[in-house]
Amino acid sequence: MKRFQGRVVTPGSINAKALVSHEGLNTLASFQKALQFGDKKATCGDQNNADLYGKQMAGRALCLPRTIGSTTGGLVLYCACSMKRQPACMLFSEPIDSLAAAGTILADVWLSDVKMPVIDCLGEEFLQYVKDDMAIAVKDGGIVEVEDKNNV
Repeated sequence: MKRFQGRVVTPGSINAKALVSHEGLNTLASFQKALQFGDKKATCGDQNNADLYGKQMAGRALCLPRTIGSTTGGLVLYCACSMKRQPACMLFSEPIDSLAAAGTILADVWLSDVKMPVIDCLGEEFLQYVKDDMAIAVKDGGIVEVEDKNNV
């Protein structure tokens, strides 16, 4: 088990399987099918993200460097949460941008039945270490535990 310390953006504890992107997440392109066309699995629709395209994001520990794209990013994340099509958590190696942070914080405050812990500033080592389907445990205080990659 390897531990990483990050900064809490939205609190919570959760266990989930990792889904890793080494590229930025275009929130609108990635969640468009989930928000407009009823895809409850939130299958990534961003053809420019080879790591995530066509993969289910709902219920996964989404591990990524940053979000990219338009000013709709925060609203997209809020809507994904309100429709219960959000990742189990979002784990950023870099600092989260203000728009994505706003959407996740508003979801945390306004939606009493939805939790999506968000931790940022986990560092480049985190993103190099974690692989798809590794077990992730998000703990209080911004601690993220990742299973030993030799046990995958």
